[in-house]
Amino acid sequence: MAIRNKARQNPKRVVFAEANNFRILKAVQSVIRDGIAQPILIGNEAKIKALIKENQLEIDNVPIIDLQNSVSEEKRQQYAKILYEKRKRKGMTYEEALENMYNRDYFGPMMVETGEADAFISGFSRTYSNTIRPALQVVGVREDFNHIAGMYIMLTRRGPLFLSDTTVNMNPSAQVLADTTVLTAWEVRRFTIEPKIALLSYSNFGAFKGEGSPVRVKEAVKILHDKYPDLIVDGELQANYALNGKLRYARYPFNKLGDADANTLIFPNLSSGNITYKILQSIGPCEALGPILMGMKKPIHILQRDSSVREIINMTAIAVIDAQSMEKET
Repeated sequence: MAIRNKARQNPKRVVFAEANNFRILKAVQSVIRDGIAQPILIGNEAKIKALIKENQLEIDNVPIIDLQNSVSEEKRQQYAKILYEKRKRKGMTYEEALENMYNRDYFGPMMVETGEADAFISGFSRTYSNTIRPALQVVGVREDFNHIAGMYIMLTRRGPLFLSDTTVNMNPSAQVLADTTVLTAWEVRRFTIEPKIALLSYSNFGAFKGEGSPVRVKEAVKILHDKYPDLIVDGELQANYALNGKLRYARYPFNKLGDADANTLIFPNLSSGNITYKILQSIGPCEALGPILMGMKKPIHILQRDSSVREIINMTAIAVIDAQSMEKET
């Protein structure tokens, strides 16, 4: 797979927050064997070693960070001071910051923030919101976007299809839709693919005259056309017109995508995006990669709950590619 090959070219240090879980460890074994990343495990050391031995996993000489037993008080205080400085005017006391350093979803991102690791992966056993909140507090959002969103890559017979936003923004305004589109285009280009973007709704180019998502999408497209004239983007579009360029061009020859099939779809709300990727993932034939958390200052990625081993490996490769890309920017 292309993303794994790219990751192998320059493997990075990836922290796995839920290493007490067999499926995570099974994925880590493959990550090591395939040279995708250099894993760092967070969890109960005795339990992790017992799982490795019981299941005869080939995981040797991998750092294990046991937050209850193996982290020095000096390290905990160092991290707590950094977090406190970031959050002291947002209601967090030093004592709370220190207590948070017993939480893997704070400690792991802090390793990335301080340069002791290159990427962080969590979320296998907890809700998305509870996993992302600590990362936002520790690492934060890129200033050039000041916005986060979630994207899935669907590997289809027609090629990769990028779906956004599928995990973060519930009922986005026109401006948030526009910001999500710009962020998504930036992310797609990191995979050396030129984004051809359709903003979706249930009508085409102003056919619906009432209120609701078509109006917001139309406003978002106007913002994008005004501020980013070189971006290949148009809407609002029904999904079949987005994905069938010849059909679209025959009826709407003025559209900015021409007769090209869209490879990047922006959904009008979280519900429609989430439903779509789960349907595609369930009925196939295609494979879902993600969710890719876009807009963070450092490589932080959150798994679907109960991800398969294959999905964890793919997310690790994406996290490594993210770290490689950010390294080039510095």
